[in-house]
Amino acid sequence: MSDHIENGVEESFISHLVELRDRLVRASIGIALMCALLMLWPGPSAIYDFLAQPMLASLPAGAKMIATGVISPFLVPMKVTLLIAFMLALPWVLYQAWAFVAPGLYTHEKKLIAPLVISSSLLFLGGVAFCYFLVFGRVFKFINEFAPASISVAPDIENYLDFIMSMCLAFGVTFEVPVVVVVLVRMGLVPLEKLKAIRSYVIVGAFVIAAIVTPPDIVSQFSLALPMWLLYELGLLVAPLFVKATQAPAEQD
Repeated sequence: MSDHIENGVEESFISHLVELRDRLVRASIGIALMCALLMLWPGPSAIYDFLAQPMLASLPAGAKMIATGVISPFLVPMKVTLLIAFMLALPWVLYQAWAFVAPGLYTHEKKLIAPLVISSSLLFLGGVAFCYFLVFGRVFKFINEFAPASISVAPDIENYLDFIMSMCLAFGVTFEVPVVVVVLVRMGLVPLEKLKAIRSYVIVGAFVIAAIVTPPDIVSQFSLALPMWLLYELGLLVAPLFVKATQAPAEQD
C-alpha cells in the first residue's frame, strides 16, 4: 500500500515538473518570437534610436551619443531589443505562470489570480510608458541645462542603457502598488483600516524611495513619488471591491 502511495506521489511530482518545464518553454518561445519580430521590424538600431530620442532631444543640435566599447554598437541595441521583447511578451509569460498554478486553485481563487495577472502586466507597462514619455525628457533636459558650459555632454550608450533600464524598472515596479495593496487586504495580512491609517507614512516613504532610485533632482523625484502615492490611494479604493468579488462561498455565508 505504501509503495503505491509513494509511486503516486513520485508520479505526481514528476508530472508537475514536466508541466513546469512545458510552461517555461512556452514562455521562452513567446519571448523569442517577439524578439524575432522586433529584429525584422523595426530592427535593433531603430529601437535603440527610439529609446535614445529623449536624451538626443535634450542635447545641443547635432550632438550624438558615443560608444566606448568595441562591440557596443552591436551588443547594446541587441540587449535593448531583448528587453523590449520581454516587456511586450510579459502578459504571455504571466499567463503561463497562471496556467501552471490554476489547476490547483478553487473557483474563487481563480477569480483572484486572473485579474492580478492582467492588472500587473498593464500596470508595469504603464509605469514604463509613463517613465519614457513623461519623465525622461524633463530629467535629461534638467541635467543638461545644469551642466557647466565647459562640459561637452556625450553620453555613452552602455551607461545610457543601464540608466533607462533602472529607471524603467523602478517606475514599472512602483506602478504595482495597487496590486500589493489589494493582495495585502485580500489575504488578510493587513486590514484596510490600518493601510488607511498609515497613509501619511506611505507618502513620506514614497518620497524617500523616489530620492533613492531617481537622479538627485526634484523633477524626477516628484515624478515617481506622486504616482506612487496616487496609486496607493487607488489600491485602497479597489481593495474592498476586489475582496467582495473574490470571496469564497463559505466567506459569503
